[in-house]
Amino acid sequence: MWANILSRRKVAAILLTLPLLLLVLLWSYCQTSIVRQTDDFLSPIDPAQLYAEQQPREVEIVVASTRKEDTSWLHKYVPDWHKSIYVVDDPDAPLTVPKNKGHEAMVYLTYIIDHYDALPNNTIFLHASRFQWHNDDPDYDALPALRNFQIPYLQKNGYVNLRCVWVIGCPAEIHPAIDEANADKDKPMAKDMYKKSFEELFPEMPVPEVVAVSCCSQFGVTRDTIRRRPRIDYVRFRDWLLETPLDDSINGRVFEFSWHIIFGKDAWHCPSPQSCYCNVYGLCNITCSESSCDGRYTLPPSSSLPIGWPKKGWEEEDRNFSGPL
Repeated sequence: MWANILSRRKVAAILLTLPLLLLVLLWSYCQTSIVRQTDDFLSPIDPAQLYAEQQPREVEIVVASTRKEDTSWLHKYVPDWHKSIYVVDDPDAPLTVPKNKGHEAMVYLTYIIDHYDALPNNTIFLHASRFQWHNDDPDYDALPALRNFQIPYLQKNGYVNLRCVWVIGCPAEIHPAIDEANADKDKPMAKDMYKKSFEELFPEMPVPEVVAVSCCSQFGVTRDTIRRRPRIDYVRFRDWLLETPLDDSINGRVFEFSWHIIFGKDAWHCPSPQSCYCNVYGLCNITCSESSCDGRYTLPPSSSLPIGWPKKGWEEEDRNFSGPL
């Protein structure tokens, strides 16, 4: 009888021990390895790494480019920020657009639509070429703008234009009603078509008397600011762009003078250059007038920079450019 009792007790002890043993083994497995499936093999990753990858990126640069433009400078000189480089005229590119129309606007809207549920904390929307006539820099160089850009100021304001100087866009680029009334019907300009376009894009808003913002569709915006509008708004904006009969020279310009409105700023958005350079780029000890600051930006004689720029100038003179190339 005692033998039977002892046998039953052993069996009970074993049965009680088995679940505990299984829990210990499971805990040990979870602590030593989280397994990721790849195409060729199973590889262990650190749990902290997995957590980090699930968090939104702090900064991402979204670039509108064509096949002929060189974007390698971004990888070389801005390695820490993730880049989404769209090639608008290459349907086989890893990132492209439904239709090459509307210049950079098609890229920006496509990115927002496709990434709406997984946006980074901060996005900088940018043109592809490093040296461009409209870049707000003495050398028309985009690199210093990216290196000096003050992310905390963007986070505070939600939307920040990369251009501070008022030349082109401020203080009063478009008077929608007046420009429409005075339009040349045979050769309409973007400002002539702005009122009608605004009414189609923003039917819930009254048409402003004046629209002003420094050109030229390069800006930073936070995730929360983008999401103040539902995704369907951006789909509707892109549908308008896809369907409008307006020429690219007009429809792209309509968005150029609408981004700040889309992201919640007043139609008239012209911060003083002095405050802009200080807040956006940390350049606070410069002398400024109402519309510009000394040594910062001069409107070039042409929208095409000369061959040899930035080392050679308009008269093929040596410019003593000291930045990295």
